[in-house]
Amino acid sequence: MAMHQSTHRGSGFHLPSSRRNGAVSVPGAADSVEAGALAARAFVFASARVLMGFVFLWAFLDKTFGFGYATASGKGWIDGGSPTEGFLGHVAVGPMESTFHSWAGAAWADWLFMLGLLGVGLALTAGVALRPAAVAGTVMMALMWAAEWPPAKHLSDGSASMSTNPFADYHVLYAVLLIALAAVSAGDALGLGRLWARLPIVRDHAWLR
Repeated sequence: MAMHQSTHRGSGFHLPSSRRNGAVSVPGAADSVEAGALAARAFVFASARVLMGFVFLWAFLDKTFGFGYATASGKGWIDGGSPTEGFLGHVAVGPMESTFHSWAGAAWADWLFMLGLLGVGLALTAGVALRPAAVAGTVMMALMWAAEWPPAKHLSDGSASMSTNPFADYHVLYAVLLIALAAVSAGDALGLGRLWARLPIVRDHAWLR
């Protein structure tokens, strides 16, 4: 059975300005394609923002209630445990080793750490105050990076540090992502970023965006 083929063959992909018949592309179509690309980009950043927020919120909830993952059941903050004592008390490498040991279990350190996790997590999830969240989150990541000190090959006792990368570990990646999310206003999609930006105090103080 004979099949009639279209006289306009192609791969199915055409740039708006490169049609074979030389016709001028429709401006509305080009605008639609660009709008679709921008929407997809905004959705990707928004998804990364929500996932990053859950990373912080989960850490807060697990350390508060002791879900049995990173924090053993019955050892949560609500049970009288210290969110910083276990981690900072076991720092075994780096120039701030003794400093972190002195901070371990201190009430002020526990409160700052937990409020940081909660604040950054809520801001990212809701899509508001991404700039302050990026600053706070980056400081937290920098301190945690210093506590693990990835550049070291050996711990203070001489054992191997098992560092997987001397510089670009997940703390650095998280910090860069936090800064990127704030820079592109990732809270405007799938979040309350636009409403937040309309608040008088935020309009008057751009750093609160």
